[in-house]
Amino acid sequence: MKKILVVDDEFDILTTWRLVLEMEGYEVVTASNGALAIDAARQNRPDLIVTDWMMPRMDGVALVRELAQDEALADVPVVLTSAAAKAPALTHRVAEFHRKPLSIDDLIAIVTRLIGPPA
Repeated sequence: MKKILVVDDEFDILTTWRLVLEMEGYEVVTASNGALAIDAARQNRPDLIVTDWMMPRMDGVALVRELAQDEALADVPVVLTSAAAKAPALTHRVAEFHRKPLSIDDLIAIVTRLIGPPA
């Protein structure tokens, strides 16, 4: 089963995306900021990371930068989401930016395109 790490400091978004992705058949792990996400990814390598940009402790752009520098995680695709008007410069070779609000259908389409179906 493919594993997705969802990172967001907004509990409602975290919970909704976790439930949606689990219903699609993915295993989902969550974290409420980038620092916790790095720890979670290092303990149990995900197939994909979906993260918010604006978060306390370590934001999504810093998370992407940290992942890019970690040999064990540098090839894990990352989807960075934000309501920000301008997309940030991303140094990670498998990262992409998507503007919020992101519909459930769009999220599932992005996940499927990046890592395929759950099984």
